[in-house]
Amino acid sequence: MKKFNLLVILTMSVFIAVSQPAYIKTFGKKEALPLIFLHGGPGYNSANFESTTAQHLADKGFFVIVYDRRGEGRSEDMSAKFTFQESFDDIMSIYKKFEITEAVLVGHGFGGIIASLFTEKFPEKVNALVLLSTPLSIQEYFRNIIKSSNVIYESKKDTVNLKLLKSVEKMDTLSLTYASACFNHTIINRLTSISNPTDEARKIYELFRKDSVNIKFVYQFSYEAPQGFLNNEKYTNIDISSNLKKLSAAKKKVFAIYGKEDGTNSVSRVEKMKNIIGAANVKFLDSCSYNVFIDQQAMFFESINTWCK
Repeated sequence: MKKFNLLVILTMSVFIAVSQPAYIKTFGKKEALPLIFLHGGPGYNSANFESTTAQHLADKGFFVIVYDRRGEGRSEDMSAKFTFQESFDDIMSIYKKFEITEAVLVGHGFGGIIASLFTEKFPEKVNALVLLSTPLSIQEYFRNIIKSSNVIYESKKDTVNLKLLKSVEKMDTLSLTYASACFNHTIINRLTSISNPTDEARKIYELFRKDSVNIKFVYQFSYEAPQGFLNNEKYTNIDISSNLKKLSAAKKKVFAIYGKEDGTNSVSRVEKMKNIIGAANVKFLDSCSYNVFIDQQAMFFESINTWCK
């Protein structure tokens, strides 16, 4: 009987170990309003938000939870499936681990897509959904990258990269090769970086660069995650417009923040988002790029407090 009980305990321990992301970190008091941050990607991590923003948000009265999705960032897992269901299971495991009934979900980029789909499936679990630099359509997101890159190359008379960009436009736009090429031009042209940061943002970035623990993850991306989400979810063809329309029709609290200097963004995307969730629920910020929680941190905090408390 004792051997049987021990076997049950060991089996349960193994199940618990693989049923949640390997990397989870919390900030603030557990009794406060839970807020879960979902990082971008696929294939990225939450290190930048963790280092620059999580503790400050906790100081403002939230129980902040950051994690890296299974098989991404610091949650290394050779058995990761890279499916939306697995992502939902991981979020649910966090709810269970910290005994959460309802939480604010803050999704950055691709993390906003997962947060939106989770909210649609489990609306009772979400107090409010906040999207940061989240594309409505991945294909539109890629087109914006090409358009912004083209403007830069033309201004520099960079005929080599203009030619390379033309070859990208001829690729299968649903392929990982196309997605990777777009991502490369994003990096080359620093489309998600702020060109003229505010004094506040400059200080935050300087402190982040001194964070020896987290700064090394800034340019750490995995290949397995985008390949997996492409194979299993056809993520390069996702458009969450209809999903957000359903949430809006159901009176779910949905908000969004975008930066005017984000080269992967467009005015048309922001306008479309306003039409879906309401103009009052969308902020389009000056002196702000992709990392809205750093580039305009004070306004980010103000928005979260106003929208979610």
